[in-house]
Amino acid sequence: MEADRILRGRILEMVPQRHPFRFIEEILELDEEHVVGVYRFRSDEYFYPGHFPGLPITPGVILIETMAQTGVVAFGLYLNLLRREGEKKIEDPVTLFTLMEKVEFSGVVCPGEFVRVTGRKVYFRGNQLKVNCIMTRPDGEEVCSGILAGKGVPLEKFMEQKERGPAPILAGRVKEETRL
Repeated sequence: MEADRILRGRILEMVPQRHPFRFIEEILELDEEHVVGVYRFRSDEYFYPGHFPGLPITPGVILIETMAQTGVVAFGLYLNLLRREGEKKIEDPVTLFTLMEKVEFSGVVCPGEFVRVTGRKVYFRGNQLKVNCIMTRPDGEEVCSGILAGKGVPLEKFMEQKERGPAPILAGRVKEETRL
């Protein structure tokens, strides 16, 4: 089933990331096998002044995050919605990044540039989605690509973990750092 404009808008609203860490503006295509989303990197993005001073380019980790927000988060929300068709509400999941492999960068993205992210499903099992993602410029020139995966965790389970605090090894490190 191909998602119409209204459903694509609904899925976009469900993506939990917000400014200044939201890198998906519109979903152009969405069905059971693929997703296409777009984003324009504004010249006032928070990371440009430091990456690199006088020669701003979008950090590679932000390009990966952009692919993940379209290819894993938005796509996963849609697939989860299809699976639960007929139910009034799907769980409020938190999508956690679980895998990135074969990521390759073949270009840079500068302030003001527009990118298009296409994600093609490798598998969707249980609450896990694996996607082959490609980021291109509007003319089709590839910027980066890779295989990304994520896992949807119900918000209440995520909050339970958060309430338990940091992992013991991190808790000790935090205490040591605060003494300095």
